[in-house]
Amino acid sequence: MTPIRIRIGRGGRGRLSARILVSQLAILALTGVIGFGLFAFAQRSALDRTYEERAVAIARTTAADPQVRSAMQESASGHVVRPGVVQAVAERIRQSSGASYVVVIDLHGIRHSHPMPQLVGSPVAEPVVARDGQPHVGTDQGATGRSANGRVPLYGPTGELVGEVSVGIPEHDVLGELWHELPTFAVYAAIATALGAAAAYLLARRLKRTTFGLELEEIAGLLQDREAMLHGIREGVLAFAPDGRISVVNDEARRLLGVGTALGSTLDEVLPDGRLRRALDGTLTGTDISVLTDEHCLVVNRMPVTLHGRALGAVVTVRDRTELVGLLRELDSVRGLTDALRAQQHEFTNRMHTLAGLLDIGAYDDAYDLAVESAGAGQALTEFVRGRIGNPLMVGLVVAKTTVAAERGVWVELADDSALGADPPQLHRLLTVVGNLLDNAIDAAGDGPPPADGRAVRLTLTEDERGTTVRVADTGPGIPPGARESIFEDGWSTRPDRGTARRGLGLALVHRLVSRHGGTITVSEGPGAVFTVRLPDPVTAGGVNALHAGSVGGDRG
Repeated sequence: MTPIRIRIGRGGRGRLSARILVSQLAILALTGVIGFGLFAFAQRSALDRTYEERAVAIARTTAADPQVRSAMQESASGHVVRPGVVQAVAERIRQSSGASYVVVIDLHGIRHSHPMPQLVGSPVAEPVVARDGQPHVGTDQGATGRSANGRVPLYGPTGELVGEVSVGIPEHDVLGELWHELPTFAVYAAIATALGAAAAYLLARRLKRTTFGLELEEIAGLLQDREAMLHGIREGVLAFAPDGRISVVNDEARRLLGVGTALGSTLDEVLPDGRLRRALDGTLTGTDISVLTDEHCLVVNRMPVTLHGRALGAVVTVRDRTELVGLLRELDSVRGLTDALRAQQHEFTNRMHTLAGLLDIGAYDDAYDLAVESAGAGQALTEFVRGRIGNPLMVGLVVAKTTVAAERGVWVELADDSALGADPPQLHRLLTVVGNLLDNAIDAAGDGPPPADGRAVRLTLTEDERGTTVRVADTGPGIPPGARESIFEDGWSTRPDRGTARRGLGLALVHRLVSRHGGTITVSEGPGAVFTVRLPDPVTAGGVNALHAGSVGGDRG
């Protein structure tokens, strides 16, 4: 079967890959800016901590100076201190360290040093925090401007707490260090953004290949069209991925196949082994594959799907032919009746011509004998069948099949030991079985050169308290060796279709019908096939599917 080749058109407002790329680049740029800002903020915090620790180190150096300790100890004891000693040491340390200020404070909050000499001797606004003996850090907005501040306790030579040392490092030093490092960070951010842009470009190309170049609007339109089509048609549709899993199944397919949701499952998981599964998975090849289920007569077609030479799976369509097969069966029944009437008319016309000829030549006695014989011939056959079959429907079926067979040169014989009551069990199923088996036997016996004893079909119908037995034997070529099981599969036939009647369903229908109702069917191999069907008394009530109401057509040949 020719695979389906998909052709994709281009359209839409802007290519999908370009739109995705632009969106991703915008996202990358935004996240890069946000990340850069967060990183700068984190680096600023880290630099603040570094400079605060540096301020603490300078303060500890000042607090460890012997001159400062002695002077502050004497001041705390009330002794007179030589003025300018603490200020000189503090200023020397401040200038050598680059600090904004180095302030020595006693326990009363009085400054003993300050870069602004006029503030020496004045109290500070904040309390002395080093009384707990621990260093303290923070940001100070002092007289010299905003600074990173560190405070440590100041002890005299005797180990007595006499004050604290507060050191500040100018804020512009911190900002200068930050601005010095930011260009390096900006380079890293630019490299990361470039790598992200390259990844976004590759992703956009991959998405383009995955979506076959379709734009967003086209994808949305295809989805809407697909849903409308799948759930609006009266054919079952299934789609299979390359790995054999069901990717699409519409409502009609679920109804006809009885598979439920089935999405993501394989056929092995949702259907038992049989002709239906083999038709769906491609094991059976060809077009319009006929499959019988318990409720439907289906026609299955499977077509592989490719795009640019790449296999995408397969699409399977399933059509319900149940009603059509029922109509064809009725049509075949009418044709059979028409053929029987035509055969009777032909035979009657021949007899009338013969009778007219006898009268023309004056052979009145012979004409009388021929008329009497013609009047009783058909009646004799009907009475013979009625004597062994009590049901009028079965009598009519056997007589009609006998008449049609006679026109084809086949003699249908009802066995003398046949015995069927007026109301046999499972009558409609029995009519289906007998009609199909007789059709097959007549077709088989009518083909090929006639045997020495003539073309014949022998029908035996018997009934007992346990059920009904049907046996049909013919003089045809029989069942090929090794085909005893396969002849009951849907579509098996050695003969071409006849008119509107599709062959390959009759024996499959009989086998399915008999098996569903607890019966058995056997067949002999070799020349002259013999089919034997045993239908038990029904043990459960229930109707018969429309397919089971009549003959479908011959399968052998």
